[in-house]
Amino acid sequence: MNIDIQRTDDSLVIKLSGDLDHHAAGKVFESFTALPEALPRRCTLDLGGVTFMDSSGIAVVLGLRRRLSYIGAELSVVNAPAQAMRVFRAAGMKEI
Repeated sequence: MNIDIQRTDDSLVIKLSGDLDHHAAGKVFESFTALPEALPRRCTLDLGGVTFMDSSGIAVVLGLRRRLSYIGAELSVVNAPAQAMRVFRAAGMKEI
């Protein structure tokens, strides 16, 4: 799992690539905890490079969303591949 975090003055873009499974979820969570407390109000999670996702990916999205909600920031998930969308839909998260 590769994690690329790009920050501008008003936004944060997190790009994930590779398999987002239970093995990778820990690494992703670690990268979230390493983010500074003063985060921008907009965050985009780009899943365009994700080749496989299981339910651990849902935990990653919800964990990031929870962290951002504490500071009043918004999360957008973009470029989710078809396989990841099936996981979101199976979990009742079709609006992701």
